[in-house]
Amino acid sequence: MSSTTDAEAAGARPRIGLPTKIAYGFGSGAYGVKDSGFKSFLLLFYNQVIGLSAASVGLAILIAMLIDSLLDPIIGHVTDNWRGGWGRRHPMMYASAIPAALSFLLLWNPPAWSDGALLLYLIVVAVIARTCITLYEIPSAAMVAELTEDYDERTSILGYRYFFGWWGGLALAVLMFMVFLRPSPEYPVGQLNRDGYVLYGYAGAALMAFSIFVSAWGTHRFIPWMRKAPAKTAMTVAGEFRKMAQAVNNRSLLLMLGVGLFMAAAQGVVFALAFYWGVYFWGLNSAEMVILILDGFIAASIALFLAPRVGRRYGKRVAACVLLAASIVVGFLPFLLRFAGFFPDNGSPYVVPLLFLDGIVRTSFGITCTILVASMIADVVEDSELKTGRRNEGLFFAAMSLVQKAVSGIGTLVASLLLALVGFPQKADPATIDPEIVRNLALVYMPTVACLYGVAIVFILSYRITRQTHADNLARLRARGGMLEAATGPTIP
Repeated sequence: MSSTTDAEAAGARPRIGLPTKIAYGFGSGAYGVKDSGFKSFLLLFYNQVIGLSAASVGLAILIAMLIDSLLDPIIGHVTDNWRGGWGRRHPMMYASAIPAALSFLLLWNPPAWSDGALLLYLIVVAVIARTCITLYEIPSAAMVAELTEDYDERTSILGYRYFFGWWGGLALAVLMFMVFLRPSPEYPVGQLNRDGYVLYGYAGAALMAFSIFVSAWGTHRFIPWMRKAPAKTAMTVAGEFRKMAQAVNNRSLLLMLGVGLFMAAAQGVVFALAFYWGVYFWGLNSAEMVILILDGFIAASIALFLAPRVGRRYGKRVAACVLLAASIVVGFLPFLLRFAGFFPDNGSPYVVPLLFLDGIVRTSFGITCTILVASMIADVVEDSELKTGRRNEGLFFAAMSLVQKAVSGIGTLVASLLLALVGFPQKADPATIDPEIVRNLALVYMPTVACLYGVAIVFILSYRITRQTHADNLARLRARGGMLEAATGPTIP
């Protein structure tokens, strides 16, 4: 059945209002839960609670990530070419919910096996968990280019996606520290309480399944106005890979992939050294570091409001560059003020509030920039369609996901090299470590991060799809035979 026939049968196209944006974005809570669990707790759980060596657990997580990243473009290509009554995106989204939840639950409930068997269990379940989330995440991300063709509304919709992604991950992390892993007489070190991780698994699994179903069902009514896959033709593996290579060979997309690569590397360095700054540079205790995590809730809320407004006023490219540069400066400001003697000494009651405020501004700028970059990728879809005659939303967002996953470990590697460069000691005592070593780490950290982000800014500046370019692309697509109208249909005012 053609898109035009489906749209005519369904009547007027529903308006994309606030409920739709919330439903669409709410599904990213599942990704946030998965990301928080893998980054913050999985190594600690299998190493300190289950008893596997840190090196073997790290290797298992790396293997799962590499397998998952290799599957990204395949999943993206499949969702771009899926045929069925529920369109290209929703079948995978619905199908992912229960397997994603169950596999996440299994991660935190390993059997009482030998170390070798447990390691294999971790690899298999981690691969399944990551793949199931990807089955939701890529079709969902690709859908934004089909929900609307509007240059600014895409940014607004994606803002909700990142808002719920951050809130989902942070909410479960805070719940973990404040409730599930609270110290008790039996477990004075709450992080060693296995029961807490089990509860975390149930809570995370429930949130995953619920958020994915809400997102899929909340956008289900738009299926008749979404693009249908091209007519089925004879398929070969070599032919499909040629189509994928042709689609990815787009200047604007390649620039955005470069942005994703260098931003992911820089963020890897930042995240890897965050603990070192809190403990060794600012002298914070565990409770104070938990407080600083909370700035993400406020920052995500600010970014939700800020992204569509700055994108509309200044254009996505300019706004993204300025905000990324500003986030770098704001992130370095506390270090620079400390070196200049204008920041309070460690132990002062003003240290945590100032760092908290700095974190809100820095993170809100960073999230806003990320939203704008994702919206710029959505705008590549029509540019590519003019050149190839095909819609490749899923493949484009999958390519960005692959790049970011593939280089996520590079940031950790760079951070470890910086630690070795300054001679940072193992098992260092914050009270006795040489302050000059910590100072030197900051002095090599700032230019390294600035260079990585700087390259990303250069790539953003080289991107050429503006508001006018996007409008011209839409007009040219319409001139080719009403392709766009056939996909979208009439809209309720």
